[in-house]
Amino acid sequence: MEYKAQTTEEVHEEMLSTISGDYLKIPGTFTYDLTKSQAIEDAKLQEKIKEVYNKLDIYNLDGSELSKYTFQRRGVKRKKAVNALGTLTITGTAAIKIGDIFETENGARFESIENKEIINAGEINIKSVTPGTIENVGANSITLIPISIPGITSITNTKQTHDGYDEETDDSLRERYLIEVQKPATSGNIYHYLQWAREVEGVGDARVFPLWNGNNTVKVLIIDDNKVPGTEELKSKVQNYIDPNIEGAGAGQAPIGAYCTVENAIAKEVNITLSLILENTDISQIKPQIEKTIKNYLKSIAFQKDYVSYALLSSFILSVPGVSDWEVFKINGEMGNISILENEVAVLGSVVINE
Repeated sequence: MEYKAQTTEEVHEEMLSTISGDYLKIPGTFTYDLTKSQAIEDAKLQEKIKEVYNKLDIYNLDGSELSKYTFQRRGVKRKKAVNALGTLTITGTAAIKIGDIFETENGARFESIENKEIINAGEINIKSVTPGTIENVGANSITLIPISIPGITSITNTKQTHDGYDEETDDSLRERYLIEVQKPATSGNIYHYLQWAREVEGVGDARVFPLWNGNNTVKVLIIDDNKVPGTEELKSKVQNYIDPNIEGAGAGQAPIGAYCTVENAIAKEVNITLSLILENTDISQIKPQIEKTIKNYLKSIAFQKDYVSYALLSSFILSVPGVSDWEVFKINGEMGNISILENEVAVLGSVVINE
């Protein structure tokens, strides 16, 4: 129910209506001016009351106010941003210390997380200095040493860095809070496993399969914050949090006797083929926008829908500025919906736009 604050005029009119007609109440009179000044302040107060009242609705909260609300009422904490991890290949002979800095040409910094003697060549484990998805950099991009380390001739990361995640969004935090309220987690029920999985930084959503391999067994399927299959490292984090080594020993969040297996969802590639009619643009300009639009749609249906909608994707593509119409539109070679199995998540494969 919405709180309706009165305007100054509405408050003033109401005040004047309660005063006896024996008093003159036209503008400029003592009665009118005195009540008008009070009406101005009352209207301000009602606006403040409305502001406070609206904060009772979680959909009106964001940022620190939302974090405070969910934590105070249900102990649901906003998940923090996570540093990206990786491996650095070093050529040369040197002593690497924890905290030694390495860098990309774009200024993304990584630090050693181990002390290690490198003789001729070797590898060290690194993490990003700052957290976030932007620190997931491509292979062979970490090549600089801002503070010289004697003995090193070259460095590189042969694989991209991974598992860097941004701070949890308001929408995700709000969703976890509502799950806590509307689907109470208790005594190791399905919602408890869902809650445990989604508490881990980097996990975007999860599915729970009870009795998947007999009595006392549970499978938890996860996707990451980008709504794609997680890495092996993320899967291990969730496994260790819920049931380390799948022992059912109660060493994690799961109760004693419950054997929980954590797995990553399987990627269901969505490959798009298009022939478009464009307006004042060309394929090179329009393709990145179409790819972004498709990715956003696939993120929105991850673990929510069991099919990719041909009609919806068509409408989203047609809404991209510069696209007038399409002559050919296929998903995985078909002109129709694409099914997604319960252990799958749809991810964008390729977008081919024919001239």
